[in-house]
Amino acid sequence: MKKVLIPTKLNSVARELLEEAGFSVVQDSDRSLAELVREHPQTEALIVRSEPVDEEVLAALPSLRLVIRAGSGYNTIDVKAARRRNVDVMNTPGANANAVAEEAIAMILAAYRHLVEGDVTARQGLWEKKKLMGRELSGKTVGVVGLGNIGQLVVARLSGFKNQILGYDPVLNTKRAEELGIELVSLEELFSRSDIVTLHVPQTDDTRGMVDQRLLSLMKDGAMLVNCARAAVVDEEAIRQVKRDKKLIFCNDVYAKDEPGDKSCVDIADLMLPHLGASTIEANITAARRAAEQLIAYVERGVSRYVVNKGVPEELDEQYQELAYQVARIAHHYWESDQSVRRIECSFYGNLHQYAKWFTAPVVAGIASEFDGASDPEEAEAWLKSKGIGYEVREPAAVGKGYGSSSMTIDLLSGKEAIHQVSVRGTLTENRAMISRIDDFDNLYFQPAGHSLVFVYEDRPGVLAMITGSLGSLGINIEDIRSPLDSSRTHALAALKTSREVPRRVVQQIRQEIKAKVGFALTI
Repeated sequence: MKKVLIPTKLNSVARELLEEAGFSVVQDSDRSLAELVREHPQTEALIVRSEPVDEEVLAALPSLRLVIRAGSGYNTIDVKAARRRNVDVMNTPGANANAVAEEAIAMILAAYRHLVEGDVTARQGLWEKKKLMGRELSGKTVGVVGLGNIGQLVVARLSGFKNQILGYDPVLNTKRAEELGIELVSLEELFSRSDIVTLHVPQTDDTRGMVDQRLLSLMKDGAMLVNCARAAVVDEEAIRQVKRDKKLIFCNDVYAKDEPGDKSCVDIADLMLPHLGASTIEANITAARRAAEQLIAYVERGVSRYVVNKGVPEELDEQYQELAYQVARIAHHYWESDQSVRRIECSFYGNLHQYAKWFTAPVVAGIASEFDGASDPEEAEAWLKSKGIGYEVREPAAVGKGYGSSSMTIDLLSGKEAIHQVSVRGTLTENRAMISRIDDFDNLYFQPAGHSLVFVYEDRPGVLAMITGSLGSLGINIEDIRSPLDSSRTHALAALKTSREVPRRVVQQIRQEIKAKVGFALTI
């Protein structure tokens, strides 16, 4: 593999490194990708930034074996179409993490000290020192929502300001948080105690609209919200309503569309930037260098760590990877602890045990929506290590006999002296994923695909009628119900498949009405 096409404004370090290694490189950012593809059909490797790589591009490059996205996100690349053509797709995760972290700090300081307005008015010949009285970052309580690469770098960059750091991350281990100097708290406590809240989470079904009126109403008067994550994480209308009463400061760098034109938050943002998070010379150089180094390692040494669309062994039915994801996701939603996951223990029965490493990434994706389940096992292991989460694959014989069929059990654990644990088992029945057990509720055999609703409550007559009645009043049909008792026959688990997603507020209303100890809705 020696022919490389770079149809983008990527720093020249990539081309230089590749040419030194003997590659033939064509770099041209002035012409379209379609035009360049037609001119260079022998291309074997493609390095892109935001250029879309779709079925048409892939079909036009019959010799293509690798596509590298010089950045972390790769939603512009059709990874499934690439896999069908035996083309590997890589990204360069973390290349822009420091740039985004520094931008968040810069926005906080700029807003606190009115730097933009000060510059504008000073150039006008004004002298508005009294009007532009600011605040100091030192000593403030800062809440960091999302403690991945960027969130952890934000914490590190704040170290010189002697801040109290509150953190929210549903999977970061408590011990790891203590090492970083972070006090892990709930979202509600983080928003109510923080002077500044900075968001560093991906946009997923779980995070869309997460920062709503309920959370914003908990914030202190004059508190600051910084969004360098994704626009959809924040409910702008909720900010609009709460800002009037609480005089919130809102700094924003993300939008529904990254393009010129009117922006919906212009009336509520105190500071707006045109998505400059990754726009630094250093981040561009880092992404370019890493793309080139990964390509060289891939060709010369077969290193495929950052391939995001890896296949699985031919003998392994990929449905079992999907099952691992579903079992882990059910377990994490069932998790009712104020502590984060400390350890994951898995058992893979029958023939599945020999393929255990191929389940690591789907399991991680099940407990962390920001992690891509198509990542390779090594990347999943590195992610777990970064979060301080232990991971063990048990020998099936160590957990009892009688599980010879192809099934799996995933346990989530936390705590030291007092251990909190959730255990979920799943299997395939007639090519359909089934959850066969949750904790002490055996013989469940519930299909998790689609919209699900789960409650655990003290068993008594009339509870199922209360649940179904509440859903019926909203026009939500029930497609299936499973309701086993635990071994003591004192508690029941109600698992319902519904015709559409049940709103969070409805789940909470039903949970309070039936006095459930566990209650959640889930869409898979």
